[in-house]
Amino acid sequence: MASTLILDQSTWDLITDAQGNIAMATDPYSLVQDVASAIRLFIGELWYDTTQGIPYFENILGHRPPLQYVRIQVEKAALTVPTIVLAKCTITKFENRELVGFVQITDAAGTVQTVTF
Repeated sequence: MASTLILDQSTWDLITDAQGNIAMATDPYSLVQDVASAIRLFIGELWYDTTQGIPYFENILGHRPPLQYVRIQVEKAALTVPTIVLAKCTITKFENRELVGFVQITDAAGTVQTVTF
């Protein structure tokens, strides 16, 4: 069972539990949050592995790439999370500098979940 630090959904910052400790999440929520983090990661931003992330600055922001390219990048990022074996990205809105959609993920146990962005 995987665990991760719980991040506040609006600020993407750490939160504490009822005892004042840094809150932890386990499966299935930890997988959803880890996929969301992978999708938010800009290439070069992860200091211990600068090859991970989506090339937002290089190929997406200000470039107007085909939506298929964006979908592929989001799916590739989701698949970097351990135990995620399938990712299917759907973009529902891409206008006025806003990208909205979701990724359906399937883990190795066959559990299907949805991650919104």
